[in-house]
Amino acid sequence: MDKAEKQELISSLQDAFNASGSVVVAHYSGLTVAKMEDLRVQMKQAGGQVKVAKNRLAKLALENADIADFGEFLTGPTVLTYAADPITAAKISAKFAKANDKFVILGGAMGETKLDSTQVAALAELPSLDELRAKLAGLVKQPATNIAAILNAPGGQIARVISAYSTKGEEAA
Repeated sequence: MDKAEKQELISSLQDAFNASGSVVVAHYSGLTVAKMEDLRVQMKQAGGQVKVAKNRLAKLALENADIADFGEFLTGPTVLTYAADPITAAKISAKFAKANDKFVILGGAMGETKLDSTQVAALAELPSLDELRAKLAGLVKQPATNIAAILNAPGGQIARVISAYSTKGEEAA
């Protein structure tokens, strides 16, 4: 890799770090190509990316990035997972680590906060942004549904009373 290619890789990593909500660093030594491809597919479907880069180049990219310095985790064979949604990278990485013993989460960063492996695991337990939006929409919708039911109830009760009287009147005749 020549100097221009290295500079381009550093620049692309820097852009990825700046655009991501969180970055997770993990060791992947011993994983098969098929397993790594499975991780890439899962991450891409969730809106994230997986990158294997030289640790030295990743550390250089961290120097001018607007993210916490997680350079201490960049030792040995490391893989970076990142996504715009702060929860996605942690959630997919943690799920993948549970299924694959050779994928070991070391830590990462979320904005200006450096995360260790336990914090990444805790982040993975949180609901995603889409799940939170759905819950919020459900909470907002529920009172409106209750109000509509209350407003419709008196009309329904009157209709049932009239129906009962008309049925009673037919039986008497």
